[in-house]
Amino acid sequence: MASKALMKPTLNFKHGTLKNNEAQVQSHSFGQVCFPGKNGVSSSRKSVVVSVVTTKTASPATVVAVPVKTGSTVLLSQKWREIQGLNNWESLVEPLHPLLRNEIIRYGEFVAACYKAFDLDSNSKRYLNCKYGKKNMLKEVGMDDSGYEVTKYIYATPDVNIPIQNDAAPGRWIGYVAVSSDEVTKQLGRRDMLVTFRGTVTNHEWVANFMSSLTPARLDPLHDRPDVKVESGFLSLYTSEEAETKFGLESCRQQLLSEVSRLINKYKGEELSITLAGHSMGSALALLLAYDISELGLNKADHRRKIPVTVFSFGGPRVGNLSFKQRCEQLGVKVLRIVNVNDPITKLPGVLFNENFRGLIGGSRYEFPWFACSCYVHVGVELVLDFFNVQNPSCVHDLETYINLLKWPQRLGIHREGFDWMNKARDLLISAQSLDINLMPWKDVAINMVNMVQSQRT
Repeated sequence: MASKALMKPTLNFKHGTLKNNEAQVQSHSFGQVCFPGKNGVSSSRKSVVVSVVTTKTASPATVVAVPVKTGSTVLLSQKWREIQGLNNWESLVEPLHPLLRNEIIRYGEFVAACYKAFDLDSNSKRYLNCKYGKKNMLKEVGMDDSGYEVTKYIYATPDVNIPIQNDAAPGRWIGYVAVSSDEVTKQLGRRDMLVTFRGTVTNHEWVANFMSSLTPARLDPLHDRPDVKVESGFLSLYTSEEAETKFGLESCRQQLLSEVSRLINKYKGEELSITLAGHSMGSALALLLAYDISELGLNKADHRRKIPVTVFSFGGPRVGNLSFKQRCEQLGVKVLRIVNVNDPITKLPGVLFNENFRGLIGGSRYEFPWFACSCYVHVGVELVLDFFNVQNPSCVHDLETYINLLKWPQRLGIHREGFDWMNKARDLLISAQSLDINLMPWKDVAINMVNMVQSQRT
């Protein structure tokens, strides 16, 4: 079972709203179904209160040192391997180390840049793609001092058909690849290659998300590994090509492996790290890429050492089965999952049959023989947050809320009583048909998902 830690903000006010003089949480979920989940942690989860050292949060890539109680200063350049998960974040999440906290925030803001740069204007020529060119993207979203250069945009093409839409699913902008500058590389202690992914936006991506059957990954041509299975919808997004035209886009996978290989070769001989960060569906793509890079051995700098591969997952769903989890661990893939306990997306797929599922026969625990291949299992270490805003239920899955809680852990509260979450969630979902995004054909499927989530509220 993945390691878990629970962070609870101080409850200074009743309904979980921000104070008037504080920055309001903005939503960048873009149509994602954000149903409120249960309030507590399941009985199988070991809850640990995480102490947060509140330090002033600087702009991305500038927090490179923090003071410690001994009076000395801990430099990120000295501790970066531990921050990237060398020891599975042991002694760093309980209490939450300020350097790790700052790095989580920093990578979260790189992911948020995907949403800020994504064009949702249906009248725009760049509709459902990035609004800016690579050279100016980070500057346009307010991250010109991040110390990273965008080297490639990434597009994904889900291989799904929607009966009510005759057009094929075109490739849409899903994220970007960036690399740290020389100056920031010195501060970080290594050259950081970063890949970020946004969450679900388009109808075709939504359909892919509902393709929850497990299928063999088969990403390594030399080793089939049929027991290593992942969700078919995420795999489709990762591996499908835009095949309608002769000059269609390569698959998301081909684009990424080509660029990562190019950067590794370009900076050969330097100290390197590969960091993958995503929100929601983007977390699943980040984990698939981390597994793919490691399975193919692209991160082997030489025969003696490997380039660390780390995933920072924000509100991410389960991706694969137990064999997938075990293979990721064997390959040394490090995953830190930042999760809101009230976020139902993190409980999917595998609401019922997952890493917490056990049977009781004769009063003793029994592992079902089909568990390893047929049940979804989370990968990595889990840092659990706990927030809910009664005036904005969708905040439970909102990336900006995740980031803001880490920045200001005492500014958000939790409302626990006097609100019918599930009925409100259904009302919100049904009203989605009035939005530009046509969700009506999938309403019944989503409502069934709500019912499954509700069944866990015991």
